[in-house]
Amino acid sequence: MSHDHSKLIRMATQMAQFFTSQPDRPAPEAVAAHINESWSPRMRQDFVDQIRAGAEADPVVREAAAFVRLPAA
Repeated sequence: MSHDHSKLIRMATQMAQFFTSQPDRPAPEAVAAHINESWSPRMRQDFVDQIRAGAEADPVVREAAAFVRLPAA
């Protein structure tokens, strides 16, 4: 199943907006933790692929991609 890539970026952006206001953890790490806990492996892979391909995204979202766990090859 393929996911609408713009939807994944939009969802991650909403998380970034929320976690940026939370002082207990750096926002990129918090966004990635939520993605790792809540998104399927395919969604995580699609999200990271889009970021790597240069999708337009909030800087927090771009940084969060580095912390997202990808499925084993």
